[in-house]
This record gives sequence, C-alpha cells and structure tokens, in this order.
Amino acid sequence: RRFPYPSYLTGRSMIVNNAKRIPVESVVRGYLSGSAWAEYQQYGTVSGLPLPRGLQESQQLPEPLFTPTTKAETGHDLPLSMDEVKRLVGEDIAEEIREKSMAIYGYAQEHAQARGIIIADTKMEFGLVNEQLILIDELLTPDSSRFWDAEQYKVGQSQPSYDKQPVRDWLVQAGWNKEPPAPMLPPEIIKSTTKIYEQAYERLTGSKLR
Repeated sequence: RRFPYPSYLTGRSMIVNNAKRIPVESVVRGYLSGSAWAEYQQYGTVSGLPLPRGLQESQQLPEPLFTPTTKAETGHDLPLSMDEVKRLVGEDIAEEIREKSMAIYGYAQEHAQARGIIIADTKMEFGLVNEQLILIDELLTPDSSRFWDAEQYKVGQSQPSYDKQPVRDWLVQAGWNKEPPAPMLPPEIIKSTTKIYEQAYERLTGSKLR
C-alpha cells in the first residue's frame, strides 16, 4: 500500500528487513586501547589471544584482531573465542562473520585514514534474512567505534576520541552503578557530545550534518 504523504517521510525514513539477530557482537581491533589495553597489561593477551611483549597503549597491533563477544540482554558482554562462536552459530556462519567483519574494518580504516581519522576499533552486528548474512543495527558510528584524530595520535598514551567519552566520564563522576535507569544527562554534556559526533561525521563524509 502506498503511503499517501511521501513528503512526510523524505529524509528521515528507511526501509528495513526483519532479520534474525545473531547473538554475537563482532568486534575488530586495530589498536591497543580501552579494555584491550587493560587485558594486555595484565595478561599479555587481547580476548585471550597472545600478543608480542612490550606493546604500548594505543599502539597499532601487528594485524587487526577479531575479538567477538556475547550480545548480552542485560549486564556486560563477555569475550568469546572463535570456537565458541562456531558452537553458537555454526562453523560456516562464524567464518563468514569473521571474514566480513575484517573486510569491513579494513575498508573503513582505509577510507578514514585518507580523511585524517584512525579507527582504533569497532563493533558490528549481523543477522539472517532468508538464511543470508546481512549487517544489522548501526555501523561505524561514534557509538560503536573509537575514532582518533591522526594528527594528534601518539603511542604510549590514551587518545582523544570522537566518541561518547564525555558521557562515560560524567556517569563515572556521578557515581552511576550501571544499573537502570541511568541518570539524566546535563544539557552541557549532551551539547558537547553532539558536537563531537558532528565533527566525526563531517571529517569522515566531507559534508555538513545540518
């Protein structure tokens, strides 16, 4: 049935498919940062995968790592080995998820670096439509990725990111226990985070968001 007022939908709507969600977060890491850096400091591994000794915070990894996690309904996502992913979704689907995740990260990293942005890591989700693997949910946004300014990048320290870190920092300072409901964010935090997201969009696309 044709919608009678298409102008109402222009620029703010999309057609979607109803997919069967795969219960795996597909995480690809190209740099040693965040929880990966914390694990490496303690164990010399990332998601259980051994890495060379002597790496520094924010250092580029010898090669990108596929480090999947659970897709938790509540609480925190937990690391999964590739064998565990295969048991969850089957060997063929697991391998296809890994291959596509690595390919997407590689393509996006090349695109971003040409625009002065480093994608330190990102996560994506997949689903099945008619038994075909498709991407679902968001992709390569500041919510799901760690974007760094290539000109400010320095190995051995935490990097300023185009992401929701101001929100995380405020929640820590507010003493939130990570149980719902989350506290209301102050207007200045919303404004500063919005500005960061707009900057990331403009750097990556070369277009103004508004």
